[in-house]
Amino acid sequence: MARTSGDIALKPREADEASARPKARLDLFKFVPFRLNRLAAEVSSALSVEYQERHGLDIPAWRVIATLGFRNDACSAQYIAQCTRTHKSTISRAVTTLLGEDMIERVENEADRREFRLQLTAKGRALYEDLFPQLLRREDEILACLSAHERKQLSALLGKIEDSLDLIQTSKEADAKQAY
Repeated sequence: MARTSGDIALKPREADEASARPKARLDLFKFVPFRLNRLAAEVSSALSVEYQERHGLDIPAWRVIATLGFRNDACSAQYIAQCTRTHKSTISRAVTTLLGEDMIERVENEADRREFRLQLTAKGRALYEDLFPQLLRREDEILACLSAHERKQLSALLGKIEDSLDLIQTSKEADAKQAY
């Protein structure tokens, strides 16, 4: 016999009890994706002071410089967008600006002559070499609330999450897979 809506409706007393109970809701301050996003935004903002105030770079421009700086060879703007998880149009605007400022240059892709790759110019490399020690110092300041053991644990835990999401975790791995 089929059930009707009357069969599954709450009885008046049960309905009153259900409405008296506090409704469950998502506590954003305990929701890990929210916390990670908030931390990422705050850390990014704290680090941006180093390159915005001193060198006039915005966050996307720094992401381009940083990605090209840690690589041994040129790469595509698409690689930078994937690596930094930044929208390709945002990276494209940053690339255009940095090309105009002679911080980066286009080089022909030997494997596909229709594609150009990006690399730092001498001016861009000098900026990167000047900035990254300052950013590492700032990172140390941000993480100063953690012991050395806690920093290792944090790194390991982040690695586990990255692994569970199948994210590339090292430059060597990215180069081997020829992916970001």
